Amino acid sequence: MDGTGPNVVTDIPAHVAIIMDGNGRWARERGLPRTAGHRQGAEAVRRTVRAAAEMGIRYLTVFGFSAENWKRPLSEVDDLMWLLKRYLQSEIAELHRNNVRMRVIGERSRLAPDIVRLIEDAEATTAENDRLTFTIALNYGGRQEIVEASRRLAENVAAGRLAPKDIDATVFAQHLSAPDIPDPDLLIRTSGEKRISNFLLWQCSYSELVFIDRLWPDFSGEDLADAVREYQRRERRYGAAIGSR
Repeated sequence: MDGTGPNVVTDIPAHVAIIMDGNGRWARERGLPRTAGHRQGAEAVRRTVRAAAEMGIRYLTVFGFSAENWKRPLSEVDDLMWLLKRYLQSEIAELHRNNVRMRVIGERSRLAPDIVRLIEDAEATTAENDRLTFTIALNYGGRQEIVEASRRLAENVAAGRLAPKDIDATVFAQHLSAPDIPDPDLLIRTSGEKRISNFLLWQCSYSELVFIDRLWPDFSGEDLADAVREYQRRERRYGAAIGSR
């Protein structure tokens, strides 16, 4: 992670978000159980964090486990939780050595207590690191995040700490899960699916979307660089007409 690898590009987005899709299909195509796809997907996470740091991306957010994923078979959920626990136990030291900060967004109450403790330890250990902020969305849903932000705003209004007339987009955003992280410039989804699946709904309002046919376990640093190059070819207008910015 020395910043001199072949995937280094210039004019890169500050924040890249990724919907990691295709683990199950990757396994099915090879006649393997879905758990094998998830395990290879964890390797892809390692590669992507490394590549993002080498490129100079400052924020990387991945959709690790959605609130809807609890509906999957219990054996698959158990394997995903085991992989998460293993990742937290094995990767934090390397992230810390490479000046990467790790954060988690999403509702933690449904996660096992030992996983919550590992998350808290990882966040505390890496809190001062500033090369890359790597955020994992766990038990997360974009709609629920907006609902929770609305609830916090309502509580502040009821307590007299905030006047309704003072609520605008900036104030609302301050009540989301990670208000100090900038909105994603680029949202990538793998596997060829073209939807955002309840991920960072508020934050991705003006993100550039890049959909990649490659299944997540095969995602590489070069795939990330290709997505960034596609982002660089676009003109971001934030709703303005062409030529008006």
